[in-house]
Amino acid sequence: MDNAAPTPAVPFPYPGMRRPAWLGAAALAGLVMALCLCLTWQLWEAARREAKRELRTEFETAARAVVNQLALRMAAHVQMLRGVQGLFASSDDVTRQEFTDFVRTQQANVEYPGMKGIGYILALSDARRGAHLAQVRGGGLPDYAISPPGTRPSYAPLMYLEPFTGARLRPLGHDMFSEEPLRLMLEQARDSGQPVMSGKATVARERGRGASDGVLIALPVYIGRKAPDSVEQRRDLLRGWVYAPFVMEDLMTHVGGARAGALALEIYDGNRATPQARMAAGAVPYFGAAPALRTEQRLGIAGRRWTLVISAGAGFGAAQQDQAPQLVLTLGLAVTALLSLLTWMLARSSALAGRALRKSQLLTNQLTAGQRRLAALAESAQRSDAMMRSILDSTFDAILVDNGDRRILASNQRFRALWGVPDELDLTADDAALVAHLLTQLVHAGPLLYSRSLRLEEHEEHRELLRLKDGRFIEQFTRPVRLGHEGARLWSFRDITERKQVEQRERAHRHVLELLAHGAPLQAVLGAVVLGVESTNNGMLCAILLLDDEGRFLYTGAAPSLPCFFNAAVDGLPAAPGYGSCGSAAASGQRVIVENIQTHPDWAAYREIAARAQLASSWSEPIRGASGRVLGTFAIYHHTPHYPSAAHVVLIEQAAQLAGIALEQAQAAQALRVGEERFRSLYDHAPVALWEQDWSAAREAVGRLQACGVDDLGAWLRERPEETQRLASLVRITDVNGAALVHVGACAKEPGTLGLAQNFGSLGAGAFIDALVALTGGALFHECESSFLRIDGVARQHELTLLVMPGHAQSLDFVIASTVDITERKRIDDELQALASTDFLTGLPNRRVFMARLDDQFARLQRSVDECASVLMLDIDHFKRVNDVFGHAVGDAVLRHMAALMRSGQRKIDTLGRVGGEEFAVLLPGTTGPAAQQYAERLRQSVADSPLDGDGREIAITVSIGIATIEAGDAGPDAALIRADKALYQAKAGGRNRVCDHAGASAPNSVDAMAAFTKA
Repeated sequence: MDNAAPTPAVPFPYPGMRRPAWLGAAALAGLVMALCLCLTWQLWEAARREAKRELRTEFETAARAVVNQLALRMAAHVQMLRGVQGLFASSDDVTRQEFTDFVRTQQANVEYPGMKGIGYILALSDARRGAHLAQVRGGGLPDYAISPPGTRPSYAPLMYLEPFTGARLRPLGHDMFSEEPLRLMLEQARDSGQPVMSGKATVARERGRGASDGVLIALPVYIGRKAPDSVEQRRDLLRGWVYAPFVMEDLMTHVGGARAGALALEIYDGNRATPQARMAAGAVPYFGAAPALRTEQRLGIAGRRWTLVISAGAGFGAAQQDQAPQLVLTLGLAVTALLSLLTWMLARSSALAGRALRKSQLLTNQLTAGQRRLAALAESAQRSDAMMRSILDSTFDAILVDNGDRRILASNQRFRALWGVPDELDLTADDAALVAHLLTQLVHAGPLLYSRSLRLEEHEEHRELLRLKDGRFIEQFTRPVRLGHEGARLWSFRDITERKQVEQRERAHRHVLELLAHGAPLQAVLGAVVLGVESTNNGMLCAILLLDDEGRFLYTGAAPSLPCFFNAAVDGLPAAPGYGSCGSAAASGQRVIVENIQTHPDWAAYREIAARAQLASSWSEPIRGASGRVLGTFAIYHHTPHYPSAAHVVLIEQAAQLAGIALEQAQAAQALRVGEERFRSLYDHAPVALWEQDWSAAREAVGRLQACGVDDLGAWLRERPEETQRLASLVRITDVNGAALVHVGACAKEPGTLGLAQNFGSLGAGAFIDALVALTGGALFHECESSFLRIDGVARQHELTLLVMPGHAQSLDFVIASTVDITERKRIDDELQALASTDFLTGLPNRRVFMARLDDQFARLQRSVDECASVLMLDIDHFKRVNDVFGHAVGDAVLRHMAALMRSGQRKIDTLGRVGGEEFAVLLPGTTGPAAQQYAERLRQSVADSPLDGDGREIAITVSIGIATIEAGDAGPDAALIRADKALYQAKAGGRNRVCDHAGASAPNSVDAMAAFTKA
């Protein structure tokens, strides 16, 4: 076997012949690969650029969604405040409980994220501060106070505050005017009548979490139900503000929805994005470098501008950005490899057929996997489309999308239901058939056709109100959108019929209130109430029956839509059970619901007349006055059996309440006329002097002065007597009674005879200025004492009381002044005061007054360590001998002579007093030690050198003086007197006619000294 011949080998071509074919195949394959790679790279670059454009479009859409949602959220917050403003506008006195109940019913902590509370700020002048504090403390808040403390021309204390979560933001009573930014914000809201937002502020967060940046929005509340037209009226009628603080971090929560998760949102106060103006930033991932996608948006809210800086995170749209280029790159490389491989296989011919087959199988598997991936992508796209369809169908608004060129792209189920679109109508083709269907339902086709012809720009929005023939109202919004690279138009429709009905009902209520305000007849007012209910509720027939004074019978007040024969039949209906719905309601005081008149026992006697009037059901509500007394009934009828819904119950209660207001207004007008007649009789025959005055012109002049910057009106007028005279000349005395004429000595009501001089005497004095400041500051009552001039020129004094009559507080055109002559009483009071405070013999302060001055001085020593004072006790030597030898008349002359000598050396701050028979005392403030001794020695020497000349005889007088210093450590002011009395006895013991200081004296027994001091 080893020697066998080898198997002949298959001959190979020469290398020289094989190499050119090999090189040609390799060169061709390389060329094809290079071309395919170049094409793949170009396609990959184009895909990358397209992905970036789509990413930018998606980012701008997400950013616009963030801005729109933030704007809508703030608009909802402002609307919430307008609701609270409406609460105050609807009531003259909103209690704290009413405010709390109203805010809680709004569920603001759920519906309005970021709003940390709703509060009410009272507009308060300094003149009304005391009354305000007394009212609030008496209302259950004994610790209530306005903070920070201090006196200011006006205040803005926080009265009500209903927090949603956490602690109170500011304490009740906090004066918002004490913070300059808040004061400016409140004044701007007051003058504009619109909501105003503050700049960046620090807002307290939930308990334990400190504080955060935020803003405050305030909305003014005015007196009355109609907003003032001018700035002056707004300032005069200002009642307060409702306000809400917002925490920026909470406000930005979930803004933009799920697409905004990878967006960075920063909010700056103003038109520039500066670090100082930065208020808050959303919680987003950290950006390692400056974001590639960034935009700045401007947003105007409540009179203030915000700058929103929105940036995209590193992961924003990463999957969408890389998917298409990666797919292009993968397919391009695969195609390149395939073409290169095919070229290579063709070059190698049949020798590489097996290898080419295996590679072909491999490529087939790869293509199969690619098909699976494409199928998965298609399925994902279908799921996304189904999800989008589900979202559209679940929205509250009816949605329609077209391409702007009369071709429908999409719609939701709500659109078909709202417009009653039949199922056979195709909503994915031309819109001609759909528009024709919509036009058949509209009262006016113009708004829809006009909206269809518009070409809206980006961020532009168009609104129309459509009225349907069936009575519904539909609100339409049209805005442009982007669907990929193509533009489209989004139509949204919302049924606002119920809201329009509420508005119509409110207009009817306002009309009734206007009739009441203008004093319209009761019949016209009740007719307006009935027609207002019928106009907003088709199918209702209403009637008002009035109860007579005895409460026994009901009479027709207003029933314009009911037949005359029916009204005549029920006129005089007994107010008792079994006499229809109204009779039973008036008797029981409860609502009576009769669903079917023909079967209800209360209508047994009236079924025939009701059937003739085609009335099938009856609801009756008692009309009550403010005291709860039944005044009548309000009835609602239907032509078919009907049972009321919850909304109907509210309707009939409101209508009965409005009718009750009208009835009480008519009764009040009648009582007012009677009261006016009684007032005139009482006014003319009152024993007290009464003056009817008009201060309106003076009030307007003071308002102009305050507008020019005069804050302290009282001090300003005291420096300008001529201005006081000018303002006094503007006050008119319009009427006086007979007692007033007697009061000033006038004979008759002659024009020009009586003036303010008969009320205030000298008009430059403080009494008129104080009265003017009080009345123009909002006081309704002011009393004072002033002088006045009688017609004969005699000046006297009287007690003056000014009373602003109800309803004239703003104009001051009806002020009643009463005067009582107190000239004689003042004289008697002065005499009694002198008798109670002075010694009748010497004219010096008596013991009681001296002890009071000593108490005051001792209190000052307790407050200040720098204060010092001394007290002197004086006793006339041998005074008993003077009385025994010369008589008591000479003794009295000696006492008066002693008092005159003491006055001659008295300083203005010193206090003299007679504390006993011949005992006197002197209080020397600011004096101690040698200075007190020098004063006492001068006084002793003056007494010794000034004998009394009595009936040609000289009576020598000497005095002994004891001195003591008042010390801050004394138990009381009596301690210094005891020490001075001890020093006095030491002076007497030493020979009399001398001065002794307690500091160097050895006093006698303290019990004897105290007994001697108190012997008077």
